[in-house]
Amino acid sequence: MTVSYRQPGVVLTDRRFTVPLDHDHPGGETIELYAREVVASDKAHQDLPWLLYLQGGPGFGADRSVGRPGWLGRALKEFRVLLLDQRGTGHSTPANRQTLPLRGGPAEQADYLTRFRADSIVRDCEAIRPSVTGGAPWTVLGQSFGGFCATSYLSLAPEGLATAVITGGLPALDAHADDVYRAAFPRIERKVTAHYARYPQDAERARRVADHLLTHDVVLPNGYRLTVEAFQSLGIVLGTGDGTHRLHYLLEDAFVRTPQGFTLSDAFQEQAQGMLSYARHPLYALVHEAIYGQDGRPTAWSAERVRAEFPQFDAAKALAGDEPLLFTGESIHPWMFDADPALRPLRETADLLAARTDWTPLYDAARLAANKVPVVAAVYHDDMYVDTAHSLRTARTIRGLRTWITDEFEHDGVRTGGTRVLDRLLAMARDEA
Repeated sequence: MTVSYRQPGVVLTDRRFTVPLDHDHPGGETIELYAREVVASDKAHQDLPWLLYLQGGPGFGADRSVGRPGWLGRALKEFRVLLLDQRGTGHSTPANRQTLPLRGGPAEQADYLTRFRADSIVRDCEAIRPSVTGGAPWTVLGQSFGGFCATSYLSLAPEGLATAVITGGLPALDAHADDVYRAAFPRIERKVTAHYARYPQDAERARRVADHLLTHDVVLPNGYRLTVEAFQSLGIVLGTGDGTHRLHYLLEDAFVRTPQGFTLSDAFQEQAQGMLSYARHPLYALVHEAIYGQDGRPTAWSAERVRAEFPQFDAAKALAGDEPLLFTGESIHPWMFDADPALRPLRETADLLAARTDWTPLYDAARLAANKVPVVAAVYHDDMYVDTAHSLRTARTIRGLRTWITDEFEHDGVRTGGTRVLDRLLAMARDEA
């Protein structure tokens, strides 16, 4: 049963679909997918082409916007938009600490989660497309991990696509997770250096917080154990358009004076736990490294191992000298499954996923080289989350792909640049069609 309702300037329709858990066994277990159809109020009865939006992540449900902000407003000028909650996220059959025990123990949970990568998401899209579009191909807009999915789509089912638009999400086709993180840590260091150049007072503030955490056992109100490594991981925001400012304001409120001396303020702790908790998106932590698995090698907690190759990120060493404390981000570590109450019950499951070697290929280089679908991609000049060099190497392997390389926006440019970003990319795609 579909339900339609209105927000300012748009008509929304809730849509639900049943798809196989394993598309190689279509007669087996099924899961539910949820998607929200959005159309401009003045076009609600028009026959419009479809645009499928694939959210970044992995593990995040589609945007819950109000009305027609930013890129969505631009898209609604010519498309009906389908905002898909990818499997395991949002209103689609959820995968989290509360639901995964229904599968059984950690081994059964890990087996289940192997089917939550880009290849399964693409096959979900193809399974629902006939009932949405009547069989017509649609335009896909893939942001970040959604761009990884769009690249898999071009590899696995290009016949389903009229156009592919990718923003900050051209993946390395054959890089192991180790290669991804060896490229990532120097980028993160550059972002931290730029943050301290903008807000030099934050260097001492960050050192002060780190020193406090090295000498105190801090548990946040939600039960999250705030270690110095967890504090450093707040640097994940530095890859977004307003992230440096958000981090600055967080550090500005870090301490408060009490009768027992200075301690971390309630305001700081409340903000920090909201930024650190994976309660709303546990799949991000569970399958983050698995999205790079496809060469017969385990990911084996890649980010944790590779971080050891960059001693400048060691907080204790930085505090022992006069080096700035370096934040981290866009990486998942085993300690997160001990620190975060939303992840603690899933630690063994995560370990089993990290040890797997039977990952299936996500991309088909030969098919991408013969691509006939118009493809355009925004590549951000120094993207903290997706390596620019990896993206450009992939761009050269996809036949006909046009890139727009820009330093005007950070990784979330489709949000912050909204109309301008999508308008330019759609114009480029029309030129290629």
